[in-house]
Amino acid sequence: MKVETKCLHSGYEPKNGEPRQIPVYQSTTFKYDTSDEMGKLFDLEANGYFYTRLQNPTNDAVAAKIADLEGGVAGMLTSSGQAANFFALFNICETGSHIVASSSIYGGTFNLLGVTMKKMGIECTFVDQNLPKEELAKAFKPNTRAVFGETITNPTVSVFDIEKFARLAHSHGVPLIVDNTFATPVNCRPIEWGADIVTHSTTKYMDGHAVGVGGAIVDSGNFDWLAHADKYPGLTTPDDSYHGIVYAEKFGKLAYITKATSQLMRDLGSIQSPQNAFYLMNGLESLHVRMQRHCENALAIAKFLKSNDKVAWVSYPNLEGDKYYDLAQKYLPNGSCGVLSFGIKGGREKSIKFMDSLKLASIATHVADAKTCLLHPASHTHRQMTEEQLIEAGVAPDLIRLSVGLENVDDLIDDLKQAFDKV
Repeated sequence: MKVETKCLHSGYEPKNGEPRQIPVYQSTTFKYDTSDEMGKLFDLEANGYFYTRLQNPTNDAVAAKIADLEGGVAGMLTSSGQAANFFALFNICETGSHIVASSSIYGGTFNLLGVTMKKMGIECTFVDQNLPKEELAKAFKPNTRAVFGETITNPTVSVFDIEKFARLAHSHGVPLIVDNTFATPVNCRPIEWGADIVTHSTTKYMDGHAVGVGGAIVDSGNFDWLAHADKYPGLTTPDDSYHGIVYAEKFGKLAYITKATSQLMRDLGSIQSPQNAFYLMNGLESLHVRMQRHCENALAIAKFLKSNDKVAWVSYPNLEGDKYYDLAQKYLPNGSCGVLSFGIKGGREKSIKFMDSLKLASIATHVADAKTCLLHPASHTHRQMTEEQLIEAGVAPDLIRLSVGLENVDDLIDDLKQAFDKV
């Protein structure tokens, strides 16, 4: 099936007389007739449900849809995109591990890797993702365990060269993890370009309506953990909490997601609620239609901004002449996303005046949903960063992140015009 059809039909196949839409299994627990049946579930000797913190039928159906959309072998849902990125990395890292990550990633993820995980004894080297492979290779260490980047960076809307980083990661015997939130599998499937694990903040385009926070992890099943057994003992040595199971041996291509579910979700509990998963399933059904409109609107507005003499610069990868235009043509030929960034002549104060003058577009922390919104990262999402870190992440003081929604594009441009008139 093509991706448009998968958006509607993957993950859940009702049998005769069953609900056409996935039911919400709003139950914390599941009943069994015998103690032995439940015991097998706790030993990972049988498939089934016993406690929603680990697995739930609604969540599993949605995770299966997302995994199919991305071309992976298995997926899992988490309570947020931040939880998804943490789980994806912590599943293969421990105290003493090292991560190589793009410096252009979302501010919250930058803080997760650079501050919080550092307190856990996991170091991260942030790199300029535009450097040649020879320079990037210098960031790797003997204890490097993963490479991390975003298909389209937030908020700078730079395009990550997936194939380049996949080859680099694999040459050092580590997997590449790509956050595909902005592109979605409708516009890019990183696994097809060599990524091993894909993450999402499903809160964004996948949900589409800003009603349910959530995240997802998809494993390609392509990385050979046993071939690098010394680097990934959590997957290749016995887990005493499950009677000595070796995940990579017992579960094969499903090892990574099985470990993340049965170990991390068991202990950390960042499960997505079944109700939110239900909202997500409904959002996914229209994802392919919505993404096309988001991209059309964003490109029209990028062209408008570029022609405005009050605008200092515009960054949108599908805009001809953009720094990342060629990479976008390679990885995102059908469109990138509805998010763009730009700066107003006059710097930060002018930017804030412009934003405060908008009537239709709203100032909001959120991004990538049906309604147009915007924010000033240096004052909001990246507020905790130093000036040096902002420069390293490519976040200019005048940068405005504009998330273009599904409104009539002429109405959006009229709103921008009246705000510019007040600057």
